Amino acid sequence: MTGVYLFDLMSQQARYLAVRQSMIAGNVANANTPDYKARDVLPFAEVMARTATASLSTTASGHLNAAGPPFSATKITASNTWDALSTSSSVSLEQEMLNAGEVSRDNSLNMAITKAFDRMLMLSLKGS
Repeated sequence: MTGVYLFDLMSQQARYLAVRQSMIAGNVANANTPDYKARDVLPFAEVMARTATASLSTTASGHLNAAGPPFSATKITASNTWDALSTSSSVSLEQEMLNAGEVSRDNSLNMAITKAFDRMLMLSLKGS
């Protein structure tokens, strides 16, 4: 069994959140651009599933099956947003603000977990 490198995982999620925030900012900046198609990145769980070297296995019939079809990036269309601007852009500012709030929440959680693990590591080193 390989080790779980928590600080590396948290660093990867922080980089992912930075990329997602950049995509959201680009969508907001181009909200009035005619025919601009809003973009988003794949969810972090899907990104990690693609890069994971170990696979999950089921040991009991009650376990969920982790294997599924491969996922692909899709563009957001005007019909998937709450309301389209008159410029025929597929950007919904309300949806982008919700996405930005989600990124902020995920980043805060990531930082809190990182700090907690750092404190645990430091306490274990002081105790020995």
